[in-house]
Amino acid sequence: MDNLRIAVSGSSGLIGRALCERLVASGHAVSSVQRVSQSDSAATSGGAISWDPARGLLDPQQLSGTDCMIHLAGRSIASARWTPSEKQRIRDSRVRATRLLVDQICQLDLPPKTFISASATGIYGEHGAEEVDEATPRGHDFLADVASDWEDACLPLVQRGVRVIHPRFGMVLSRDGGGLAKMLPLFRWMLGGRVGSGKQYWSWVALPDVVSAIAWMMVETSAEGAYNVVAPQPMTNAEFTKTLAQQLGVPAILPAPIWGLRLTLGEMADALLLTSCLVVPRRLLDAGFKFRYPQLGPFLATEL
Repeated sequence: MDNLRIAVSGSSGLIGRALCERLVASGHAVSSVQRVSQSDSAATSGGAISWDPARGLLDPQQLSGTDCMIHLAGRSIASARWTPSEKQRIRDSRVRATRLLVDQICQLDLPPKTFISASATGIYGEHGAEEVDEATPRGHDFLADVASDWEDACLPLVQRGVRVIHPRFGMVLSRDGGGLAKMLPLFRWMLGGRVGSGKQYWSWVALPDVVSAIAWMMVETSAEGAYNVVAPQPMTNAEFTKTLAQQLGVPAILPAPIWGLRLTLGEMADALLLTSCLVVPRRLLDAGFKFRYPQLGPFLATEL
């Protein structure tokens, strides 16, 4: 693989940090697109590009001639209860900020050849036990609407001739952050268990496979459009929590009641914990992508 000029937004997040480390180790020149007031600890080799999500890039020409921009920035959907103002902040951090960035890139004489913009499997909404792939129509709840508008914000780049890719991430697992890191203390204290009925499907993916999938999209010139970035073996919540408890050597005996989750988390409980969506990575598998961790048990055995 030739050494490339790559810009990464959201480089201080869980995915961004791991991705930058991988890209720098591979010899690429990596620039962090970071907020003007942000101190970014991600591994980089190409300096920093200043960005204000409300105003856009301070100097858009810094992206001119870049081989690839990987856009991962966005407010965490689980950082606060979903009040109307919090939902607007989540939406603005993804849709409005991306529209500004895309508008600036479109004005460059030499825009990035490839633009990889994060999305999420939440775009599908509730599907019970029905198998979902990239051809499944988009849903109509809050997360589905945000993810749909987030992807659509990149359409001007397609018209500009830029290769645009949307990795639709499932629940990314790592002991260093995200949902798994939040679950571990509860299970280690034997306070963990299934969520509600446990029948809802959780489409998960190991962080190393997320990084590998993005790296593959970056160099695979035929890749474009949406790709589900989830392990090929999704599990029900009951199966997931049982597997986690077994790997930790503890019982999973305290199920979280639906009423308690809704009382504590409000609308977020249904969207993040109780919605069922059995997502499969159809396009990645059809393209021959190999997952390092297709099964949860072996991943947890190495991660914990």
